[in-house]
Amino acid sequence: MSCILRPGLHRRLADSLLGVDPTQRLRVAQAGLATLLMAVSALILIAVVRGAGAPMGPVLLWAALSLGGLLLSFVAIRSGWSRRLQDPALTQPQVVYALASAAAAYAMAGPMRGAVFPVLLVILMFGMFQLRPRAVALVGLYALLLFGSVMALMAWQRPQVYTPAAELVHFLMLATMLPSFAILAARLSRMRERSRRQRSELSSALARIQELATRDDLTGLINRRHMAELLEQERQRSARSGRGFCLAVIDIDHFKQVNDRHGHAGGDAVLRQFAQQALAAIRGADMLARWGGEEFVLLLADSHLPLARAGVERLRQCIEAACLLDSDPTLRITVSAGLTDHVAGEAIGDALARADGALYAAKAAGRNRTVVADGGGDGG
Repeated sequence: MSCILRPGLHRRLADSLLGVDPTQRLRVAQAGLATLLMAVSALILIAVVRGAGAPMGPVLLWAALSLGGLLLSFVAIRSGWSRRLQDPALTQPQVVYALASAAAAYAMAGPMRGAVFPVLLVILMFGMFQLRPRAVALVGLYALLLFGSVMALMAWQRPQVYTPAAELVHFLMLATMLPSFAILAARLSRMRERSRRQRSELSSALARIQELATRDDLTGLINRRHMAELLEQERQRSARSGRGFCLAVIDIDHFKQVNDRHGHAGGDAVLRQFAQQALAAIRGADMLARWGGEEFVLLLADSHLPLARAGVERLRQCIEAACLLDSDPTLRITVSAGLTDHVAGEAIGDALARADGALYAAKAAGRNRTVVADGGGDGG
């Protein structure tokens, strides 16, 4: 039982420490790693100073201040307070503070001061992967001036330990190394930007592919294949919830005459305008698809026949009153519709066939009308 509970306990502990938001978790984890590295560095310096027999007071004060500053950053990030800032991860303040702590450690380490350089590299690498190139260059210049000042001060105060020649060599090493970090940071920034741009382009391409896969190119309506999927999903949802829905098959009357009179370009314009007008007339919860040619299918979710018929009639009257071809304001388009409700348990194809039969009845009765066929039979 303990083996079964342990993974869940670990997740709860991680969520409690780092939070559940992925972006925030990354920031908190980075701040925690920086604090942990500072704690290790403090332990190493304490061990070095104790081994050298030097006074422990200044080192303990340094350790308290160094860890305290990074812990404060950790708390600011974990609590969410830092989100109000331009840099919610507090990367630059942490790097600047850690560099100041490293410079103070260099001044206290004496003969073991070389151990500070690996810590300095870790701090700079931490900043290099998080900051922009200009910020890395400024941080590098700050580190060079800071360590150069500490080296000069210690060479003047304790030349027997911090020999001027050794400090000059150390300074030249830093002066060579820090510009290299700035150059690498610039390259990393360009790579991150290129990767971000590629991800954005890929997302746009995937969205476009999804759009092409689910939308009709001419009208922008849902296409037949996607509508078939949505109808099946609605059938399953209706079976679970017990709430019914209705289907309407809608056809533009005498559309061939539009093509004969205005050409296919005019016919395409009418189809596009029909789609816009129809979408404006139906409810937000309803879905309209181009089923083929001038035929359309309307899904009226959570509806029964009286309400659905009112919705289809509203659409029909809207189309009758609209001008669907700017080049011919005298052209008036009408539509015929066959409407039915879906019977629980039946296939979508059966309901569509029933609505299609009602559509033919509407055309036979003179067009520009809605004929209703309920699950028990046809009606006018």
